[in-house]
Amino acid sequence: MERPALVLGSTQSPDTVTAPSAALEVVRRRSGGGAVLVEPGRLAWVEVVVPAGDPLWHHDVGRASWWLGDAWAQVVAELGSGGAVAVHRGAMVSSLWSARVCFAGLGPGEVTVEGRKVVGISQRRTRAGALFQCAVPLAFDAGAMAERVRLVPADRAGLAAYLQDTVAVVPATEDAVADGLVRALKNL
Repeated sequence: MERPALVLGSTQSPDTVTAPSAALEVVRRRSGGGAVLVEPGRLAWVEVVVPAGDPLWHHDVGRASWWLGDAWAQVVAELGSGGAVAVHRGAMVSSLWSARVCFAGLGPGEVTVEGRKVVGISQRRTRAGALFQCAVPLAFDAGAMAERVRLVPADRAGLAAYLQDTVAVVPATEDAVADGLVRALKNL
């Protein structure tokens, strides 16, 4: 990736974010809910495809990403998360901000460190299979993310404070994260 982009979730309206600029493109993915700020060297974005019928395929959408969360948990622990790593196996946990920002909610299969989200996973399913889009912050600026959301200033400050308290990072490079996931997937 050469320049920053704000990637909207499949159901997210473009009017929920600030206007695009020459420096920040706004694009939409066909999965997930809230926006993800993708910046070179600050976020690892990895896509995993599982064909229908594959041993990793699961018909239950809620459980479908648990195995991927387990692989990501290994990666996060290996790269020095600095705390207890867990895979969320419950229902979606929403917050006041999760419809607008991906990392403000917690979905099945997503990974936390000491309760702070460190891996976001969304999925797009068709009859042919599932596409899992994964985001791992390598560095995170809660204020910069909050600035991208169309809110009144007081709410923007609240969002920034919330994200500061609920998002963790993996202190590694994009290549180290991708290589770690490839190793973890080979061990499944």
